[in-house]
Amino acid sequence: MTDVLGTLVSWEVSSCVVAPETGPAVSIPLDEIVTGKPVPARASVRQRVSTREAEIRALPLWTSPTTQPLGEWVLRVVEGERGRGSRRANSCLAIGDPGVRLDVALVQVEAFYAPRGRDVLVQVEADSELEAAVVAAGWRVLEPLDAPYLVGSLVMALRVAGSDDDVATAVVETRILSRLEVDGEEVGRVRGELNGDWLWVHGLRVDEERRRQGLGRRLMAGLLRAGAEQGASTVWLEVERDNTPAWMLYAGLGLREHHRCHYLRAPETSAAT
Repeated sequence: MTDVLGTLVSWEVSSCVVAPETGPAVSIPLDEIVTGKPVPARASVRQRVSTREAEIRALPLWTSPTTQPLGEWVLRVVEGERGRGSRRANSCLAIGDPGVRLDVALVQVEAFYAPRGRDVLVQVEADSELEAAVVAAGWRVLEPLDAPYLVGSLVMALRVAGSDDDVATAVVETRILSRLEVDGEEVGRVRGELNGDWLWVHGLRVDEERRRQGLGRRLMAGLLRAGAEQGASTVWLEVERDNTPAWMLYAGLGLREHHRCHYLRAPETSAAT
């Protein structure tokens, strides 16, 4: 007995043909089939990337935090006032194995942040077993910043993005800026940051009186084209769930939710001053 997993491409009188994910198609005599069942389509390779790997891709692109490992966890802080207000840049990325018992790891997190005058925060995957365990240890979930992490194929997004007419794009090292002017005045812009073959999209803005004219899509087309020219193959971003126009734009480009995170604060800590 053996199994084959793939797409059924033909069914004839005495045989069928199945195309596996890799390798040549297989012809199977019908009288040799014992059982079969439909299987949901496999998630795209980008959706199969772990939450930790996706977050590590994002790590160097935020406000230049100082980092320190705690097993697979990452302690992050921005020294001084610059970037002080960013939860992400001033929290422990608590995804993966810290290499010690959870209670010990949480004590080490507190010992890292408290002397630096920062809230003692961890960033965890939303609704995970770890989140439940940290809550059970007395940590409090902060008001969720409901901004899911979206990811997709840059090539596929570019294919459906359409025209980037009149979009001016500049690339400086790993940074990309796409701008659109009308009658000599800027009406929109979007930024991108490259980390290997991943392109982070952020700061998309279109003047309010120019919205719903397809300018956001044109700006994205210009940014995606520049990213592709720099070798990027994956595009990702975070967008607030209540930002309906942005969701419609990114969904139309093929980006899909990968994961969400929550921030938790240590017990008996107050906001940093």
